[in-house]
Amino acid sequence: MSYQRTQNFSSRRTQNWSRNQNTTRFVSSVKLGPVTHTVLVALMITVLGLIYLTQATRATGYDYEAQKIDSQIATLKEKKADLEVENARLTALDTVSNSTVAKEMTTPQKTDYVRE
Repeated sequence: MSYQRTQNFSSRRTQNWSRNQNTTRFVSSVKLGPVTHTVLVALMITVLGLIYLTQATRATGYDYEAQKIDSQIATLKEKKADLEVENARLTALDTVSNSTVAKEMTTPQKTDYVRE
């Protein structure tokens, strides 16, 4: 039985590992320099910044939607106030007494009241 040592794996015998542990470990053959590490860290910071901006923009979008709903509520309140004024105008005593229905009514000849 012969062992071949590669750059990717090292045997258990070269380590001080105890029983029931992995006997090999992975060693990357690709070595990164300090410039590559710096670029990778800058890239990760950029990606995290973009994720943060996306989340912040989403919150702003909800704010615009809430503002739009508030403006719709204000518009509907104005319409309700206008309708209340129109209702009061149409049910006013002068309007009712001058209506065609009221003009066609006759006065009763005899009126009786209920007494206790």
